[in-house]
Amino acid sequence: MAKSGVNGEWQPETLRRVVLASLIGTTVEWYDFFLYGSAAALIFNKLFFPQYDPLTGTLLAFATYALGFVARPIGGIVFGHYGDRIGRKRLLMLSLILMGLATALIGLLPTHAKIGAAAPIALVLLRLVQGFAVGGEWGGAVLLAAEHGDARRRGFWASWPQAGVPAGNLLAAGVLAILAGTLSEADFLAWGWRIPFLLSLVLVAIGWWIRASVAESPAFAAELEAEAPVKVPAMEVLRERPRALLTGAGLRIGENVSYYIITTFSITWMTEVAKLSKAQALDAILIGAAVHFFAIPALGRLSDAIGRRIVYAAGGLGLAAFSFLFFDMLGSGDMATTVAAIVIALLLHGAMYGPQAAFIAELFPTRIRYSGASIAYQLTSIVAGSLAPIIAIKLYQMSGSSLAVSLYVGACCLVSGVTALLARETKGVELASIR
Repeated sequence: MAKSGVNGEWQPETLRRVVLASLIGTTVEWYDFFLYGSAAALIFNKLFFPQYDPLTGTLLAFATYALGFVARPIGGIVFGHYGDRIGRKRLLMLSLILMGLATALIGLLPTHAKIGAAAPIALVLLRLVQGFAVGGEWGGAVLLAAEHGDARRRGFWASWPQAGVPAGNLLAAGVLAILAGTLSEADFLAWGWRIPFLLSLVLVAIGWWIRASVAESPAFAAELEAEAPVKVPAMEVLRERPRALLTGAGLRIGENVSYYIITTFSITWMTEVAKLSKAQALDAILIGAAVHFFAIPALGRLSDAIGRRIVYAAGGLGLAAFSFLFFDMLGSGDMATTVAAIVIALLLHGAMYGPQAAFIAELFPTRIRYSGASIAYQLTSIVAGSLAPIIAIKLYQMSGSSLAVSLYVGACCLVSGVTALLARETKGVELASIR
């Protein structure tokens, strides 16, 4: 029997159930979030901004997509506040319901042709709810896994909720690919696109059922027994851990920017520039997401063996270099080369994303960990992931070349790689010892 990070004991089956609940719940929430991103690249420009040319319409669709990221830090702060005061589990259940309802309502929205300007306004409001919900999801999901697991393998256990991100992307792209491949263009635009959004209700019900059986984090329970919860955790984080917040932000910026360039902007690039079909573009993303799903826990485990810093830095610096080959490969017109570009980029991204959950969680003490991890993770998303597709489109429009986009992605990944090298190594640390 193995020891937990809170000087207690855990049964292996209990930990497996916690990890499964975190993975499935995170998959459902990110399915909802990425479904919007894929739809913004393929559908929303036509249905909600039909009066503009394709690239401008896509830019506006991505602008509504970006608003979800603006709401994420707010969700992180609110959910982090209550997660540090009343526990991780209840807040995770609430985030799941909010996300599912918002996504299903998007599937019921009338388009611009039916209600005019009210359609994109309603789309924006529901996107804000999505962002608020997912802002609270990440911190709770990774902490539930990290705080149940042992210090020796925390990178591995905490990486499974991270694997829910490509799993959600895989599911979203897969459902859209099936519909795009089986329906005519007219039927897909008329009603087919709504099916994946409405399917969210079924997935949320499954996620709720699995998460309901999971116990509260033992690290949080032990902390609550030892002392009263912090009154305003976010303020305590800002006062006590400013360096940890900056480290988390530096780790995030390249990882976050590169991910949304690889998985969202690249769909626009493949369909509008390389002139691949929607089905081909989605197939490339599907293959990449499948590889990414397995790579994340493997690289999280590697960080347990050789350290968070070296694995993370290899991913950041490697992706900074590869960004200068990525768009040429993506625009080659050859499907095998296109898939190779996505797969290589996501493998390098996984070297950052696999260790990331444990790395950031280990920067904060238990009493303010939900708030600290959520703020560090989500605050960066306002200037990173939210704007990445918009900045990439504008850079391409202004320069007519992918080089400017490569410089943008490369610079951000360089920041994350250097931050990892400068950060303190945290592998193997006991959570109870972080004060």
